[in-house]
Amino acid sequence: MSARYLLRRLLQVVPAVAGIVLLAFVVVHTAPGDPAVALGGEHGDEAYYAFIRARFGLDRPLPEQLVAYATSVLRGDLGQSFVHGRPVAHVVAERLPATLLLMGTALALSSVAGVLLGVFAARRADRPADLAVRTAALLGHAMPSFWLAQLAAITLALGTGLFPVQGITDPRQAWTGWRHALDVLHHLALPALVLAAGELALTTRLTRTGVLEALGTDYTRTARAKGLSERAVVRHALRNALLPVVTVIGGRAGMLFTGAVLVETVFAWPGLGQLMLSSILTRDIPVLLGLFLLVSLAVIVANLLTDLAYAWLDPRVRYD
Repeated sequence: MSARYLLRRLLQVVPAVAGIVLLAFVVVHTAPGDPAVALGGEHGDEAYYAFIRARFGLDRPLPEQLVAYATSVLRGDLGQSFVHGRPVAHVVAERLPATLLLMGTALALSSVAGVLLGVFAARRADRPADLAVRTAALLGHAMPSFWLAQLAAITLALGTGLFPVQGITDPRQAWTGWRHALDVLHHLALPALVLAAGELALTTRLTRTGVLEALGTDYTRTARAKGLSERAVVRHALRNALLPVVTVIGGRAGMLFTGAVLVETVFAWPGLGQLMLSSILTRDIPVLLGLFLLVSLAVIVANLLTDLAYAWLDPRVRYD
């Protein structure tokens, strides 16, 4: 990958972020509901609502608010939270590690297990094992994450008691060190598995299809004719089959956050998902705008990393 291509991609981030800021600002400010009423309660008088609007600059014309917000973002200032009374960057930074832990674990599980299951099914095409994997993948892809999270909480957490129902740690214990880490992993297991289920199904199906297609090409037949083992042939074919899988994994970064919002709500996971839900209910506009900007930047970075992975997986790919 040339430095010119990388620089051009980085320069494309500027108009993309500008468009995201504009679109998010317009959508959030034109959504139904009055932030002054959400903050002051439904039984306040008009004078109190006017005071709240003046306090947070909501009484100014929308274009003026947009210019002020865009100027603050350029300076690296995401504003002050209406509800928390603190900088948005601090509020988001407190919740970000929990969401990154949940999403990173789910993405790693779905990617690794999906590729392994896809290769397993492709090597046993049209056999009972292949049919079982495809059926399970279809069911996993069809189940909404919110419904699956509730089902898992009722059956696996409440029903068996093997997993905690809510939270990231046990508040009754003050563990530190490795015991604290094990407690976090215990609480992480169920929400991460639920969040990974849909992504696992998609990755499995794509990998199976790609490996089957690659195994029917001339270069794999030539590899077999040279006497290579079937495992070596499959490993050779997998590298080309991973190209569409990498594309989907990179493109699903934003959708994974959407699923995390629902899963975090069910399991009371203290991450950005719960923060977004509470900010929507309280009309905390600065926090909502900061979250939208963060997620959008994450998607842009994921797409750039996908391009980098393309060049690594297939040496024929060149960017100018």
